[in-house]
Amino acid sequence: MSDTRVGRQTPTNAVVLPYEDTKGGEAVLLYNQSKRKVLPWQEAMIYDIMATNEDGHWTHIKFGWSIPRRNGKSELLIIRAIWALTHGERVLYTAHLVSTSHNAWEKISDRLSEMGFVENDDFKNTKQRGAEVIEWLKGGDTFGGGVINFRTRTVKGGLGEGYDLLIIDEAQEYTSDQESALKYVVTDSKNPQTLMCGTPPTAVSAGTVFKKYRQRVISGQSSGNGWAEWGVPKMSDTRDRNLWYETNPSLGYILSERTIADELGDDEIDDNIQRLGLWILSNLKSAISRSEWQSCQIGSRPELDGTPAIFIGVKYSKTSGNVSAAAAVRLPDGRIFVEALDCRSTRDGNSWMIAYFRNPHIEGIAIDGANGASILASEMQDADIDCKPLLPKVSEIIEANSLFEKELFAGNICHADQPALEQIVTNCEHRAIGSGGGFGYSSILEGAEVAILDAVLLAHWLCATAKEEEPQYVSY
Repeated sequence: MSDTRVGRQTPTNAVVLPYEDTKGGEAVLLYNQSKRKVLPWQEAMIYDIMATNEDGHWTHIKFGWSIPRRNGKSELLIIRAIWALTHGERVLYTAHLVSTSHNAWEKISDRLSEMGFVENDDFKNTKQRGAEVIEWLKGGDTFGGGVINFRTRTVKGGLGEGYDLLIIDEAQEYTSDQESALKYVVTDSKNPQTLMCGTPPTAVSAGTVFKKYRQRVISGQSSGNGWAEWGVPKMSDTRDRNLWYETNPSLGYILSERTIADELGDDEIDDNIQRLGLWILSNLKSAISRSEWQSCQIGSRPELDGTPAIFIGVKYSKTSGNVSAAAAVRLPDGRIFVEALDCRSTRDGNSWMIAYFRNPHIEGIAIDGANGASILASEMQDADIDCKPLLPKVSEIIEANSLFEKELFAGNICHADQPALEQIVTNCEHRAIGSGGGFGYSSILEGAEVAILDAVLLAHWLCATAKEEEPQYVSY
């Protein structure tokens, strides 16, 4: 192995709390009694995961890690679980798929047998698929009582049961509903720990918890928690073998260049995620991707000659209690420039919009939202706003939504860099409207206000469908 190139053994990005003591050495010695041996990067990781403070409690009450596929990232869970079993801890091992949790049960059972432990003498197995259990029988009062329950995750899994260690395998699929059901299972433990491991989410990943956990930890917003990852910081060339070694710690040990070369396909994004460990911040399930939105971005708000017509969209949210306003204007080259103006609580009233509506160049205002549209229209009349508002029908809302996507993908829309607008545009999905196949948008990111996008859609629709005034000619 000394002449063989191996992958990077330290994470490309990590948050590890300082510590002096660890149970990691004990776990490594125990595991190495099996036919498999802990790899160098795994040993360093297990030391961090099982670090202890001066009270003997786990330094990291939660620890998560992300590593590209086939590197043995889940073997860390096996190492930790075996130590827990043989030291009296109660463990709940969860996975997204039955096959994954069953495979973990098989691995731990096999490792125990390879270590010389005897089934029904040292440990007891319950072999019901999907509800496997390993109970530790050896050790008497010192380490008796250790148990591992293997389960697939549901929104009810774990309720009413108490554990010391909660394991979340395939963490990229861990949903907020599942977290609500599981996070309290370690509450009563005197020394609890939760571990999450997986790969960065792909376009088909359902979970959001893993991504949010990573963001909190690496941004310093979460105390008592640890994180480690191997991955590239941006989209990269998946054929670059140097990047393979940078992001795959087991390359040269249990993973080969030939294997990686053979698995790469035509989906560059998926290969970046699965093999180079790329975390894509925008949601891959979004109806409009980040790259599609950014391709329509211009450097700054355009300088317009003359007095072009301005069109305004206003949307009152049904759920958040906010109202958003946006503007659209047609550029000389035919594209439509869109801009979010503001998003405020309805408690702030409508005076901020009324003040803007006094702009004499505004030629159209569309207002949507049963909880505020008629009130705003009435206030506009009282304020003698010349431009009469349009309260669009459902069919017109559907038309506005469809037209926006069509024109965006055709390159006929442009915008300046607005973080709040980009956040919702790149984290939205279609929702059905009516019975004729129409659609609207809903947010798939907690905290992203969809009313901002809805206001932009309305402004764009008014601008795109406005009839241009025909030039008048005077003859004598």
